[in-house]
This record gives sequence, C-alpha cells and structure tokens, in this order.
Amino acid sequence: MTEKEKMIAGMLYNACHQTLVDERLECKERCYDYNSLRPSMTTERSALLHSIIGKVKGNIIIEPPFWCDYGYNIETGDNFYANHGLTILDCAPVIFGDNVLIGPDCGFYTAGHPFDVEQRNNGLEYAKPIKVGNNVWFGGKVCVLPGVTIGDNCIIAAGSVVTKDVAPDSLVAGNPAKLKRELCTGKTQSGEEKFSGKQEMTESWCARHNFGPMEQLGMDSTEDDLDDMDMPEGYPPAFEQLGLDSCGD
Repeated sequence: MTEKEKMIAGMLYNACHQTLVDERLECKERCYDYNSLRPSMTTERSALLHSIIGKVKGNIIIEPPFWCDYGYNIETGDNFYANHGLTILDCAPVIFGDNVLIGPDCGFYTAGHPFDVEQRNNGLEYAKPIKVGNNVWFGGKVCVLPGVTIGDNCIIAAGSVVTKDVAPDSLVAGNPAKLKRELCTGKTQSGEEKFSGKQEMTESWCARHNFGPMEQLGMDSTEDDLDDMDMPEGYPPAFEQLGLDSCGD
C-alpha cells in the first residue's frame, strides 16, 4: 500500500512521504490564494473554494482565513456556512450534512500521533474520519477530534472540545464536551409542538433564579415570544450563558 492509501485507511503512515508533502503544499497554496482575495470578489472566491473542497453538494460559504491539509477529503452538504478561522485537518474524510453552521476559529482534526515516542518522532501518524449530521450548530472555538460522529440537530457550545460521538438532538458543552440537554424537535405523536431547546433552557433558568413559571412572566408556550418580551432585570439570554449568540457564531 502507498502511504496515501494507508492514511485514508486509518493505518499508521509516513506523513513526510513526498507525495503527501506535495499534495499538502498544493492545497495550502490554494488556501493562501483564497484567503488573499478581496471580499467583493465573490465569483473568484466561489470558484477557488470549489477547487479546494473535494465534494460540494450545494450552497457553501467559508469566510477567510480557511486552511485545510488536502481538501479532497472534505465533503459539505447544502447550506454550509463557516465563519472566519476554520481549520480542517482532513487526512481522513470530514463529512458535513446539510444546514451546518460553524462559528469562528473552529477546528476539525482527523490527525493523530502515536503514543510511542520513536514512532512519533519518525513522522508516523494516523487519521480517523469525522462526520457531522444535518442541522448542526457549532459555537466559536470548538475543536472536534479524530473519529467523532455528531448526529443531526445538535448544538455544540462555544469552546467545546468534542472527544466522543454526540447523539442526535443533543446540546453539549465543555472540555471534554458533555451532554447538557436533549433538544426536542418536531411534534409529539398527538401533533402538539414539542418544546424547543431554547424554550426549555429559558424555563430552566427562570426556575433556578426564582422568576417563576414562564406564564407568570408573560410568556406562552411559543418560542417566538421569547425574543419579543421584556425580561426581568438581571435576566441573561440562555444561549449567551452557553457561549452562543443569536447568529449561530
């Protein structure tokens, strides 16, 4: 097997092999060109980005600077948005579903190094794939480590270090990232709307700070009202407590 085949297969491989060195150099030259384009050069940016990313399903926006190792191992779904400072070490496949939002300074790292000092010093590495489902929102400065799979409809709070798989409909936070809340989506079997994660977090905060039930604060069971009402003094938006803002960054 070639070193490239070993890399993609998840085996120990020599990252200093000249073929891989040349491929990384070519990719980083393209990233450099992409990052150097003026913001108004949208047509050129789109064309260059499509030449870097291995497979683009639909709409894609990545705010520069953006860096990756090879590019051809990255796959993005429709409506993919990443804010400034995205880094993807795609020694193994990194696959994103549809409607993924990524805050600034996030990293997706498939590369790992042996515990054995001699192997590590000789340039041996391994890589494990990362997979992200649909409708996933990453706050700023999130790190996703090798081999992680993140299910659909998840929120990854800012500053999280994701070391293990995340089940669908989960809100995780921390280093290492741990489950903070299950996010209800869709409708119940009776057809009634389930509480959204935002409403549940708001109710939980009210209870902890003795603000009483949501109805006493003038809230009803619809999430839209949470953004419009006047909240009591000292009330912090629940998402800000998680390090997230209202724009998905």
